[in-house]
Amino acid sequence: MGQGNRLIARTAADNYPSQILKLPSIGTHMRPNVELITSLKPDLILQMAGRPKALTVLDPLEKFGIPCAVFKVSSFADLFSVIKRLGVLTGSESGASDLIENMKGRLSAVRSKIESGSQPTVFFEIRYPNLLGAGNASIVNDIINKSGGINCIKANKKISRIGEEELMKLNPDVYIYQKGRMNPSPVSPAKRKLFSMLGAVKNNRIYEVDESVFSRPGPRNVDAVEILSEILSSKGN
Repeated sequence: MGQGNRLIARTAADNYPSQILKLPSIGTHMRPNVELITSLKPDLILQMAGRPKALTVLDPLEKFGIPCAVFKVSSFADLFSVIKRLGVLTGSESGASDLIENMKGRLSAVRSKIESGSQPTVFFEIRYPNLLGAGNASIVNDIINKSGGINCIKANKKISRIGEEELMKLNPDVYIYQKGRMNPSPVSPAKRKLFSMLGAVKNNRIYEVDESVFSRPGPRNVDAVEILSEILSSKGN
């Protein structure tokens, strides 16, 4: 929104765009350093909702009288709403509107290129081992839908624990696995013994993607849609 100069701190997980790396890190969003935050004297604190603990960590900050805005994003509709509200909170409504319109235009361009017909089923791996997949209540689910695919996990959760036998039954057409803080050193499904039975592995339709682009709600989720739509329209790598 062109308001990067308003940021005074970041969490340890924030590394994009690169210029924010010069800002002090206040810890993680689940374990923030309250003393450091208060010493920076922010006018506003932004927090992404997730587990219940994400709300309780704000209690000490609210006692200092610092306004806290909490957002929950599980779809592009939610994301646009957050951007609009951030525009109001920061007095940059026009920047927010421009950003939303740009994102909607890019999503529309992807939609116009998607071929009609059968939609490939997709499994999105959050973490392995102790396999976790993206459920229907995640931004990833909307990314899959807008890319022309269908999430093979139907659980109404952000993250769904799934056994390997269940995954074999789902047998997705395309297997996406992320690399990032939640899945730091993923092994390709092609190198996992049981996974050789999956159609996606047999057909060489397995792809590694950037966790920060796909799983973290933000404007780059449109990049994720563009990337995944190209993947789904291909016949294998």
